[in-house]
Amino acid sequence: MTKPTLALTGPDVAAGGAPAACLRLAELYAAGAAAVVCDLGGIGPPGLGAVDTLARLRLTARRLGCSLTVTGAGPELRALLAFAGLGELLREPEQGEPPVGVEEGVEPGDPAP
Repeated sequence: MTKPTLALTGPDVAAGGAPAACLRLAELYAAGAAAVVCDLGGIGPPGLGAVDTLARLRLTARRLGCSLTVTGAGPELRALLAFAGLGELLREPEQGEPPVGVEEGVEPGDPAP
């Protein structure tokens, strides 16, 4: 089964473009997708807008409990994400490993395992 693709372009990663991209991603999940491929090949030269958009997309996916795979990130974007301390956004978790930044917590009143 092919995962739906969210292809980003320059306007998606320009200043103010992140909310619309996150809305499109949420719509894919609402339509039944549990995993989406985010293609960054069409964004052009990356800048801080790309970092912001990608971070917000990952956060949206995590909040909805869904998977987001990123493709098409060139070396400039990889370097920019690493510089911003967000290099893990491009790392996919190993099978059985929780997504990066997701921690299990215990709520007060939960029964002990």
